[in-house]
Amino acid sequence: MQPSPYRLLGANASPYSMKMRAILRYRRLPFIWEPSSPRLAEAFRAVKPAVVPVLQYPDGHFMNDSTPLAYELEQRHPGARSIIPEGEGAAFLSDLIEDMADEWGTKCMFHYRWWHAADRDFASLWIVGDRLAAQATQGAPAAVRPGEAPAGSVGAMLSGIITGETLAAAEKQFNDRQVSRMALVGVTEGNKPVIEQSFHRILAAFNVGIVESTFMFGTRPSLADFGWFGQLWTLSMDPTSSLEMRGRAPRVLPWLLRLEDASGVDGAWRTGAEGVSVWVRTMLALAGEIYLPFLTANATAIENGHDTVSLSLPGGTYAQAPFKYQAKCYATLKSKLAALQPHARAVVDPLLKETGCFRYLA
Repeated sequence: MQPSPYRLLGANASPYSMKMRAILRYRRLPFIWEPSSPRLAEAFRAVKPAVVPVLQYPDGHFMNDSTPLAYELEQRHPGARSIIPEGEGAAFLSDLIEDMADEWGTKCMFHYRWWHAADRDFASLWIVGDRLAAQATQGAPAAVRPGEAPAGSVGAMLSGIITGETLAAAEKQFNDRQVSRMALVGVTEGNKPVIEQSFHRILAAFNVGIVESTFMFGTRPSLADFGWFGQLWTLSMDPTSSLEMRGRAPRVLPWLLRLEDASGVDGAWRTGAEGVSVWVRTMLALAGEIYLPFLTANATAIENGHDTVSLSLPGGTYAQAPFKYQAKCYATLKSKLAALQPHARAVVDPLLKETGCFRYLA
C-alpha cells in the first residue's frame, strides 16, 4: 500500500514556497502541490504565523516555516538525498548562507517586487489571479465554513461572483496592503542603494560561482542552494529584477531552471583537496560585509529597546524597525557555531575570520 503523500500549500509567487517545492522534488518525496489552496483557511488555524508555505503531513497535521520544515524532513527521511552537506563545518556554512537568503535575499525580492509600478501591477495580477484560479479549480474543502474567506481579505473579495471590477479591486487591495508593509521590511528610498547594490553583488557571485561549481557545496544541491533558489526564482519572474538578472548574470536563470526540478540530479559533496568553493567564500564575504552586521545591529537594537536599526553598509546607511524573528535567527547561528566540535571549528573558524564573519558570530 502506497503511503499518503505530503501536501504542500503555498503560492507560485512565494519564494519560500518555491524553495520547499524544489526540496521535495529533489528529495523525491511524494507530495501534492496546491498553489493558493482554499485549504489554507484550515491550515492557518493550525500554524502561527499564518504564512506560506504550509506542509500537511500524511497524518493530517500542519507545519510551516521553510527552514525548520527542511530539517524536519531530514529527520523523517534520513539519508534520502539529504540536502545537508557532509561534515559539521560544511553544514554550518550552508546554514549561514541559507539564512542570509531567507532574511536578506528576501529584502531584495520585496524591494524589486513592490518598488516600481510595473512590478507591483504584475505581482498583484499574478497573486490574485492564482487565488481566483485555485478557487475555481480546487474548490473550498469541507473544513472551510460557508462564507469563510479561504485566503484572507483578498480571498473574501473573490468569494462571490467575479467581475472585472471585483478582480481589479482585489488586485488593488492586495497591492496597497503589500506597499504598506514596505518600510517594515526595510524597503525605503533611503535603503534603496544598499539593497540594489547587494542584489548586484549577489548576482555577480552566482554568475561566477556557477562556472566553478555546479552547486555551492559540490555537484549536489544543499540547503544553501535551495534557500537562494527561492529568492532568485521569484526575482527571475518579476519584470525589473528579471531584466537585471539577464543583463548582469546570464548564467543564473539556467541554474534556476536546473534546480527547479532536480529530481534527476545526482552528485557528491566537495571533500578533501577540493575544499570549500570560491562561490561559498564569496557568499561568506557578503555575509560578513552586509548580512551579519545587520543581524548584529538588529539584535543590539532589540536588546537596548530601540525602535530603529541603523548602520552603515555598502551603498549607504541602512535603517528599519527591529525584527524579533531576525534576532532569533542570529542567536541560532551563534549557538550552532558554538556547538561545533573542535575538529570542525579548526576548519570553519579560519574561513569565518578570512571572510569577516567570525567577529559577529563568536
